[in-house]
Amino acid sequence: MANGLHKIKTGSRAVWRGLRLLAHVAKGAWIVAFRFPQLHYLQQHEHVQAWAATLLLRAGVQLQVKGQPPAKGPVLMVSNHISWLDIPLLHAARHCRFISKSDVKGWPIIGTLATAAGTLYIQRSSRRDAVRMVGAMEEAFKRGEILAVFPEGTTGDGRSLLSFHSNLLEAAVQCDAPVQPVGLSFVDGRTGEVSYAATYVGDETLLGSIWRVLCSEQLIAVVHYGEAQSAQGRDRRAWAKDLHTEVDRLRQS
Repeated sequence: MANGLHKIKTGSRAVWRGLRLLAHVAKGAWIVAFRFPQLHYLQQHEHVQAWAATLLLRAGVQLQVKGQPPAKGPVLMVSNHISWLDIPLLHAARHCRFISKSDVKGWPIIGTLATAAGTLYIQRSSRRDAVRMVGAMEEAFKRGEILAVFPEGTTGDGRSLLSFHSNLLEAAVQCDAPVQPVGLSFVDGRTGEVSYAATYVGDETLLGSIWRVLCSEQLIAVVHYGEAQSAQGRDRRAWAKDLHTEVDRLRQS
């Protein structure tokens, strides 16, 4: 009986959170369509950061920041990738411009929001487009921007870290821009143990991942910033290996 009541309570809470989440996404699309054209880009960044922080609250996720986010650019943040929540998490902690696969641009609503947040798009299967993106990143670094990338190239299971692709580190090498490793993790606030509720990998569906998050009682999302580092003579492949080690440490500490 008690177990049944608990399931009803959990389901009701998840539905309520889901409705508030949908309303917040719709509000974000409205702001982008009607408010953003009148705003300075710095004001747009402030709106994106505030919107992302509120999205976490609507989903019932508590944000915990460790370490020091970058105060200003140029800097490239490299992070592990676990969930659909990762981009809002990093935006909520510190606004940045993400480098994402070109498919995202065409996604209904999500693509509109991502573009408004300043996302740079790349066709991952195209070597020529990778060269173009490195050039675009170099220009962004010269403007003092903060960029972010998930060098695994896809989401992992939260248990182990996939190998890092090094292509996009070339821009940081060429511009001598610092790279800041970031570790993402999710914790069950009741037990202090690692939570896999937010994972979105393999055969898991996006809807299933969202539902698990909405059902969670005390889900804490941890963004752990490491120390920014320069190439110091390393090529992009050697640097990627060292960054992989540091991100792996950060996500587990």
